[in-house]
Amino acid sequence: MSFFISDALAQPASAATPESSLLSFLPLIGIFVLFYFLLIRPQMKRAKEHKSLLNALAKGDEVVTGGGVLGRITEVGSDFISLEIANGIVVKVQKQSVATIMPKGTITSA
Repeated sequence: MSFFISDALAQPASAATPESSLLSFLPLIGIFVLFYFLLIRPQMKRAKEHKSLLNALAKGDEVVTGGGVLGRITEVGSDFISLEIANGIVVKVQKQSVATIMPKGTITSA
Protein backbone atom coordinates (compact mmCIF):
# COMPACT_ATOMS: atom_id res chain seq x y z
CA MET A 1 0.00 0.00 0.00
CA SER A 2 2.87 2.37 0.44
CA PHE A 3 3.56 2.58 -3.30
CA PHE A 4 0.93 5.41 -3.64
CA ILE A 5 2.42 7.56 -0.91
CA SER A 6 5.95 8.75 -1.38
CA ASP A 7 8.09 9.34 1.64
CA ALA A 8 8.46 13.00 2.49
CA LEU A 9 12.02 14.10 2.38
CA ALA A 10 12.90 16.72 4.91
CA GLN A 11 14.48 19.82 3.49
CA PRO A 12 17.32 21.39 5.42
CA ALA A 13 16.12 24.38 7.45
CA SER A 14 17.12 27.64 5.83
CA ALA A 15 18.49 30.26 8.15
CA ALA A 16 16.60 33.54 7.93
CA THR A 17 19.07 36.34 7.46
CA PRO A 18 18.30 39.98 8.23
CA GLU A 19 18.75 40.81 4.54
CA SER A 20 16.13 38.31 3.43
CA SER A 21 13.57 39.56 5.97
CA LEU A 22 14.15 43.14 4.79
CA LEU A 23 13.75 42.08 1.18
CA SER A 24 10.45 40.41 2.01
CA PHE A 25 9.09 43.74 3.33
CA LEU A 26 10.40 45.76 0.38
CA PRO A 27 7.27 45.29 -1.82
CA LEU A 28 5.03 46.33 1.08
CA ILE A 29 7.10 49.45 1.69
CA GLY A 30 7.03 50.22 -2.04
CA ILE A 31 3.24 49.94 -2.15
CA PHE A 32 2.90 52.29 0.84
CA VAL A 33 5.19 54.87 -0.79
CA LEU A 34 3.19 54.59 -4.02
CA PHE A 35 -0.11 55.10 -2.17
CA TYR A 36 1.35 58.10 -0.33
CA PHE A 37 2.42 59.91 -3.49
CA LEU A 38 -0.59 58.95 -5.63
CA LEU A 39 -3.46 59.17 -3.10
CA ILE A 40 -2.65 60.60 0.32
CA ARG A 41 -0.47 63.58 -0.61
CA PRO A 42 -2.77 65.00 -3.35
CA GLN A 43 -5.80 64.63 -1.06
CA MET A 44 -4.02 66.53 1.73
CA LYS A 45 -3.10 69.27 -0.77
CA ARG A 46 -6.74 69.60 -1.94
CA ALA A 47 -7.97 69.75 1.65
CA LYS A 48 -5.45 72.49 2.45
CA GLU A 49 -6.51 74.50 -0.63
CA HIS A 50 -10.22 74.13 0.28
CA LYS A 51 -9.55 75.28 3.84
CA SER A 52 -7.74 78.40 2.60
CA LEU A 53 -10.63 79.04 0.17
CA LEU A 54 -13.12 78.88 3.06
CA ASN A 55 -11.02 81.23 5.18
CA ALA A 56 -10.90 83.75 2.31
CA LEU A 57 -14.71 83.97 1.91
CA ALA A 58 -16.01 87.52 2.24
CA LYS A 59 -19.27 89.41 1.83
CA GLY A 60 -19.96 90.08 -1.85
CA ASP A 61 -18.10 87.04 -3.20
CA GLU A 62 -19.94 85.00 -5.81
CA VAL A 63 -19.69 81.29 -5.08
CA VAL A 64 -20.96 77.92 -6.25
CA THR A 65 -21.90 75.32 -3.64
CA GLY A 66 -21.31 71.59 -3.90
CA GLY A 67 -24.95 71.20 -4.93
CA GLY A 68 -24.49 73.61 -7.84
CA VAL A 69 -26.25 76.65 -6.35
CA LEU A 70 -24.80 79.95 -7.57
CA GLY A 71 -25.15 82.92 -5.25
CA ARG A 72 -23.64 86.04 -3.72
CA ILE A 73 -22.52 85.97 -0.09
CA THR A 74 -24.46 88.41 2.10
CA GLU A 75 -23.21 87.27 5.50
CA VAL A 76 -20.28 85.17 6.70
CA GLY A 77 -20.45 83.32 10.01
CA SER A 78 -18.10 80.85 11.63
CA ASP A 79 -19.89 77.75 10.28
CA PHE A 80 -22.59 79.12 7.94
CA ILE A 81 -22.86 81.71 5.18
CA SER A 82 -25.92 83.43 3.78
CA LEU A 83 -26.25 83.30 0.01
CA GLU A 84 -28.51 85.51 -2.06
CA ILE A 85 -29.52 83.21 -4.92
CA ALA A 86 -32.07 85.61 -6.45
CA ASN A 87 -33.33 89.12 -5.70
CA GLY A 88 -34.57 89.01 -2.10
CA ILE A 89 -34.09 85.23 -1.70
CA VAL A 90 -31.42 84.39 0.86
CA VAL A 91 -30.51 80.86 1.93
CA LYS A 92 -28.19 79.79 4.70
CA VAL A 93 -25.65 77.05 3.82
CA GLN A 94 -22.68 75.51 5.54
CA LYS A 95 -19.32 77.00 4.69
CA GLN A 96 -18.01 73.53 3.87
CA SER A 97 -20.47 73.25 0.99
CA VAL A 98 -18.78 76.04 -0.99
CA ALA A 99 -16.97 74.45 -3.92
CA THR A 100 -15.50 77.43 -5.80
CA ILE A 101 -15.36 81.20 -5.82
CA MET A 102 -16.52 82.59 -9.14
CA PRO A 103 -15.27 85.79 -10.82
CA LYS A 104 -17.21 88.97 -10.06
CA GLY A 105 -20.12 89.50 -12.44
CA THR A 106 -20.82 85.80 -12.98
CA ILE A 107 -24.36 86.10 -11.61
CA THR A 108 -25.33 88.93 -13.94
CA SER A 109 -24.03 87.07 -16.99
CA ALA A 110 -25.69 83.75 -16.03
